[in-house]
Amino acid sequence: MSSILVVDDELSMREFLKILLEKEGYEVTTASDAADALDHLQNQEFDIVLSDIKMPGMGGLSLLEKIKEIDGSIPVIMITAFASPENAVVAMKSGAFDYITKPFKVDEIVKIIKSAMASTVPGKTAEITATTDYFEGIIGKSPEMLKIYNLISRIAPTPASILIYGESGTGKELVAQAIHNLSRVQHKPFVPITCSAIPESLLESELFGHVKGSFTGAISNKIGLFELADGGSVFLDEIGELTPLIQTKLLRVLQERELKRVGGTDTIKVNVRIIAATNKNLEEEIMAGRFREDLFYRLAVVPLRVPPLRERKGDVPLLVNHFLKKYSEKMEKDVQEISSYAMKVLMEYDYPGNVRELENIIERGVALESSNIILPESLTLSTYKKEGTPVEQSSHAFISVESEEELYSQGLDEIMANLEKKMIEHALAKTDNSKIRTAELLKISFRSLRYKVQKYEI
Repeated sequence: MSSILVVDDELSMREFLKILLEKEGYEVTTASDAADALDHLQNQEFDIVLSDIKMPGMGGLSLLEKIKEIDGSIPVIMITAFASPENAVVAMKSGAFDYITKPFKVDEIVKIIKSAMASTVPGKTAEITATTDYFEGIIGKSPEMLKIYNLISRIAPTPASILIYGESGTGKELVAQAIHNLSRVQHKPFVPITCSAIPESLLESELFGHVKGSFTGAISNKIGLFELADGGSVFLDEIGELTPLIQTKLLRVLQERELKRVGGTDTIKVNVRIIAATNKNLEEEIMAGRFREDLFYRLAVVPLRVPPLRERKGDVPLLVNHFLKKYSEKMEKDVQEISSYAMKVLMEYDYPGNVRELENIIERGVALESSNIILPESLTLSTYKKEGTPVEQSSHAFISVESEEELYSQGLDEIMANLEKKMIEHALAKTDNSKIRTAELLKISFRSLRYKVQKYEI
């Protein structure tokens, strides 16, 4: 029987949770304050801890830190009657599994506890998150994707703003939809907005609305997309394309939870969860003066990176089979499988266009194939890699010396400097000279890469 420790200074809440959770089949121990809870934790093992944030003496956030020192693997769910984004962010950054606001629904807390319980069983999280409806459309069971599922599950119930970043075609909107599906406003609107798709002259009106007569063509009042999303989530894709004026107005919405329509004087209150996405390096945009630093920190309370497909090649067969079934049905063709050699070709490809490119490859393959199996000749791959470039060179050829004498005559510093320079050159070629993607590939910061490029005069 799984055991849960409930920590709350209110007797009625302790008794309510004890009765509720015991009916669900859990063994429940209660504590009236943090000191009592720590005594229990020193003498007994628990699978989960539920703790109030506001308690006399040591508060819930301090207790959370102590619990993580005792056993960092115990999922801790924070409960409070005083909802605030700041508390949620602090709790999540301190290692809380989730954050619940009083009053809460019974099915809500039961679902979160089951999710937390699953996270303590090796392999169980993958099984649940990879099949649940909340992640519908996201395909993948690689370690990289399981980390994404776990992070989504942890941050979705909080009100914190989220910045999703990653290359084009990685599925950032699907991740945003999953965050909304797992949030407390899942039954409210989810409004996706592609910032670059709306003409600059119309963007302010589309986002915030306008009043009749505010400009030529404004023949009536119009509700903006933020008002339409009130109570739900707004997904701002390609956030790096916003003009300075819109950035300023968006910052006000984030800070004050209010807006004014174009040409209007009335202040309109809105309560929306903002999820933003970008394929740009916003820190680089800030340094160039194209993006507001204060807006960046408001948006990136929780940053979430979606890995490119080349970093999760283990998901390629899953994606191939998914798209094969999708387009065979759509085109009413009997293409049911892919040859082993064609799959080998796909596994060796680097996908500069990511999942979107793989989908297009399979769609074309199904359209071109006349048999019931996709063969290599039906695959149309980009000429992203070119013969003779450093991309085609062996990654083992970074150090080239003729003899042991030459090796030691150069010395460790020179050898390491040459190795570092060649590895950076190789990575730049592999990413088509994209410094942002090169930094990600080398697992160093953009600033560090820029310094090394200048240092080695690459």
